[in-house]
Amino acid sequence: MPLRSAGSGTVPRDAVHHPLFARYYARFSVSAESRLGIAGMRDRLLGGLSGRVIEIGAGNGLNFAHYPGAVSEVVAIEPERTLRQLAAEAALRSEVPVDVVPGAAEKLPVKGEAFDAVVLSLVLCSVRDVPRALAEVRRVLRPGGVVRFFEHGRGGGPAMAFTQRALDRTLWPPLNGGCHLARDPVAALRDAGFELGPYRRVSIPEKGPTLPTSYCVLGTAWRPVTDA
Repeated sequence: MPLRSAGSGTVPRDAVHHPLFARYYARFSVSAESRLGIAGMRDRLLGGLSGRVIEIGAGNGLNFAHYPGAVSEVVAIEPERTLRQLAAEAALRSEVPVDVVPGAAEKLPVKGEAFDAVVLSLVLCSVRDVPRALAEVRRVLRPGGVVRFFEHGRGGGPAMAFTQRALDRTLWPPLNGGCHLARDPVAALRDAGFELGPYRRVSIPEKGPTLPTSYCVLGTAWRPVTDA
């Protein structure tokens, strides 16, 4: 059965289908928590949140263990079936209430202005339409609500930029669940009308070789209070 979003049309249950990538990602992401320092990034990403939160692109639910107790509810959107099943299992172990539901970032199956915070965690690289997805973020977030983001994207000098663009045009997206390397999440948030707060560039891994995926940004943005 499809879900219907307020003002956004019909959302198929499997808006994204990457079963092979999902299995690989589920294994790799668990090891990356400690090996690449991702767990610490999740603590910084989610620290201080409260109220109702919607997490877009929840993956296999590794953020759930890091939500603070002041969060009253998490609605976790995950379009890929295999990852969604793993996220549902992680939700059962969470100390805060988490409801895992199908849906696409471009058509969120929730009402407008229903959330105090939106979490974007390594998801903007793979959405099909970034401006449309961020318009949905703005729709579901109350005026003055916060966006927490941890994303990877464009970085490095000319040689790395060329490499990222070349990979985006060839094998990288089909092999990695639609991921793109050369997107600019900070610029995308600014262009979507969000007020940018503090953010910082980080390299993943912090020590070791610099990869096309290494250029990350961790930060905060807000839907303007005057937004109507």
